[in-house]
Amino acid sequence: MRGGRRTKRWLWRWRSNPLRRRDDVLEAWLVLAVWALIAVGGTFAGVVTAGAADGVFTQQRAERTSVRAVLLADTPQAAARGYRAKAEVRWTAPDGSVHTDETLVASGQKAGGKIVLWTDEQGALTPAPPSRTEAAAQAGLLGAAAALAAAGVAFGAGGAARWVLDRHRIGQWGREWDLIGPRWSHKTT
Repeated sequence: MRGGRRTKRWLWRWRSNPLRRRDDVLEAWLVLAVWALIAVGGTFAGVVTAGAADGVFTQQRAERTSVRAVLLADTPQAAARGYRAKAEVRWTAPDGSVHTDETLVASGQKAGGKIVLWTDEQGALTPAPPSRTEAAAQAGLLGAAAALAAAGVAFGAGGAARWVLDRHRIGQWGREWDLIGPRWSHKTT
């Protein structure tokens, strides 16, 4: 079929048609609203979440301080690389107070070895803040997850609304058939 014409018409649900029902127009607007919500709402949720996450990571970098600590005991040697063991460490906070606590350190280290720890404003041990690159990657991932979640909610709500419309249409067709059906059936007796 070369040179055949395409019969699909754009925006057919909005065009005047004697077979068009009110539910068809409602469904057309619903689909348009859902896609607009996915595009705009998903983008907005992603941007806001990424910005908030980046703000939190920036605040963590500002509040946390690196300090040098001394191991108070040897850590056991591990058979596998990257193994970490709990060890007691001592450090001096920026205000001059001496602290002792337990933390995870690389295995196979000797007592008296120096390590770098991170502390918060009160001098308590805390995880290292993410670097700018790590923070940007994590903020991007969180933003993408929020955008997908918002799009999923909009898509699910649109699907539920279309399901309700389909139930209404099926009920309407049943009522119409109850009125028209007896006219079509004829008895042979």
